Amino acid sequence: MTSTKDNISRKLLNPFKGDRAIWFIFLVLAITSLVSVFSSIGYSAAISGKTPEQVFLRHLLFVVTTFVVVILLSNFNYRRFSSLSWFGYLLSLGLLVAVLVVGHKSNDAGSGMSRWLQLPLIGRFQPSELAKIVIVVYLARLLTQEKNNLKEWTTFRNILIPVFILVVLVVSENLSTALIVFFVCFAMIRLTPINVNHWRLTILGLIVVGALALFIGNKLDIPFLARSETWSSRIDKWMNVDPTERSQESMTRMAVASGKFFGVGIGSTIQARLMTQANNDLIYAIIIEETGMFGGILVFLLYFFLYVRCINIALRCKGDFGRMTVIGLGTLIFLQAAIHMGVSVGALPVTGQTLPLISSGGTAYMCMGLALGIIQSVAYDVNVNEAKEKRAKVAAQTTATAPADSIQEKENEKEEVKI
Repeated sequence: MTSTKDNISRKLLNPFKGDRAIWFIFLVLAITSLVSVFSSIGYSAAISGKTPEQVFLRHLLFVVTTFVVVILLSNFNYRRFSSLSWFGYLLSLGLLVAVLVVGHKSNDAGSGMSRWLQLPLIGRFQPSELAKIVIVVYLARLLTQEKNNLKEWTTFRNILIPVFILVVLVVSENLSTALIVFFVCFAMIRLTPINVNHWRLTILGLIVVGALALFIGNKLDIPFLARSETWSSRIDKWMNVDPTERSQESMTRMAVASGKFFGVGIGSTIQARLMTQANNDLIYAIIIEETGMFGGILVFLLYFFLYVRCINIALRCKGDFGRMTVIGLGTLIFLQAAIHMGVSVGALPVTGQTLPLISSGGTAYMCMGLALGIIQSVAYDVNVNEAKEKRAKVAAQTTATAPADSIQEKENEKEEVKI
């Protein structure tokens, strides 16, 4: 009884379940987020009609809330996410349809498409941020349930259909998010024993359909496909940056160039005071400006080691659902971070992707916290199972050596009697 009470007390006193390295990385990213956002939020706050302190306090609230969410989820049995994922999938579809019908339009010039919903008590909510977490968990559920039938075309088709439906709905809101979701789902499916020919035909069909959709969208001016002009414009600006123009692309490159190796110093940014997206879509450029390439490399290494820890957890996980979920969510976080960094240093055109767990933005930040909490839930289960196996081995070894010890003791007693 005392032992049980002690175990319960230890669990309550240590709410940070899961992988310790991931907790440390999360803490460093959160601190980096608070410092970087506070340094770069001035212009964004001014155009929104709020003071920098008000906007920063809102971000601080989201960071603290996300910590609580990760703690709660890490104490949750991750297997229950499997049964909840179908509800999350239907909810995501409903929200994505709603944002097309009654959503608010983005402030980005030329975008002209719905981006977010105004929800009671929550405020701005981007359905695509939740959808990309949900589809990973839901796909992991489907792949686990049908793991013995994946070579059949019917099974393969039925798994792809929900992925395609969600990706199509996300495309009109954010092409880069749709591509990230598709790539992550592709990586998850390729890790399973599927028929490669089925996948090749599917990819070929998607390329043809996508090209036709873009052509028809431009010719007929269909609102659902109208952002193709914005996508081509962003690529053109990326390839032909005018250094004399005060655009996001040119200022981002100036921020990176002025940072050199050790940066201009935290809080000494110049470009952030001129950029509308300095605190979210392009915050990595401000990090490099203030801390130099040295700070930029450290931030990249944090995401890299986070991904390595996710792979380690997946390899140690005995359940297929947990393994696929961690691989999917880990790939999602790392891929989004890599794309954001590529945009910030000028290697990729502007995509609108935030830097996970650093950029400001309530929905994006909390949804990444949701992903991290699920990963930690799986990690905690792995740790518990490994601890049980270790205790079982010790007990088995003790039982195996006990008879030999007792025999030796009896022999010693006989020798003593003879003497």
